[in-house]
Amino acid sequence: MTWILAAAPPLEEGLAQTAVVVVAIAVVWFVIDRFGRRLVRRLAARSAGEGDVRGEERAQRIRTLWAVLRMVILIVIGVALALLLLDVWGVPIGPFLAVGSVIGVAIGFGAQDLVRDVIAGMFIIVEDQYGIDDVVRIGGVSGKVESIRLRTTVLRDLDGNVHHVPNGQITVATNFTQEYSQIVLDVGVSYDTEAEKAMAVIDDEIQRMAVDEEWEVAFLEPPEMLGIERFGESAVVIRLTMKVRPAYRWTARREALRRVKARLDAEQIEIPFPHLKIVDPRIQQGE
Repeated sequence: MTWILAAAPPLEEGLAQTAVVVVAIAVVWFVIDRFGRRLVRRLAARSAGEGDVRGEERAQRIRTLWAVLRMVILIVIGVALALLLLDVWGVPIGPFLAVGSVIGVAIGFGAQDLVRDVIAGMFIIVEDQYGIDDVVRIGGVSGKVESIRLRTTVLRDLDGNVHHVPNGQITVATNFTQEYSQIVLDVGVSYDTEAEKAMAVIDDEIQRMAVDEEWEVAFLEPPEMLGIERFGESAVVIRLTMKVRPAYRWTARREALRRVKARLDAEQIEIPFPHLKIVDPRIQQGE
């Protein structure tokens, strides 16, 4: 302790140097953060302004990469600040670096899950498996990606619940909103209905939706009528697909279902539902 006090500068000088170091580090962080935000906004706006789905994906990826890079820079600056302050007050940093190396090796052996999470998080970003604002299913939960951190991915589901999923535990990542979304619409009609008529009516209604001024921006390709998918217990199931922009995946589906229901009602085409018929055995026997 005596040698530390001997190596330390006078109090006034130490405080002045500390203030200079803190202000300098704060200015460096302010410049990096401000420049990074402006650059990301410009690159993202340029990519999104191209008007295609890939442009929106690139803009989203740029924002995700900046979020992770910003966190790494903040950690590096924090460590640098701590080392500079130690040096200002005359505390030798050599022993700390040596001890830190030993502790780092020990932590490396004891925190393999942490290392795995960090490495997995970097691969998620580099491979563009998903990005911020994507809707995904990972680790058994689904939701919108709010942030991708070094160790975890943060999701918020439809109920508003926030889920923190360790990146190293993600074995399968299902992205619902990458490049485009494919809506599969199954509509059941009664066995008494002429199949060709039902398919024509459903296809006509969805085609009208695709050219509607309010919804045409959602469609990337014209809807495709696939035909009869299967024979159900009480209905003939007709399948149709719609290729839409990711942001319209659920709203376009709801609107399509609403339109199909109204059109089938107008055409007097029955949408059947299971019936349970109970017959009194005494009636069958004529009692």
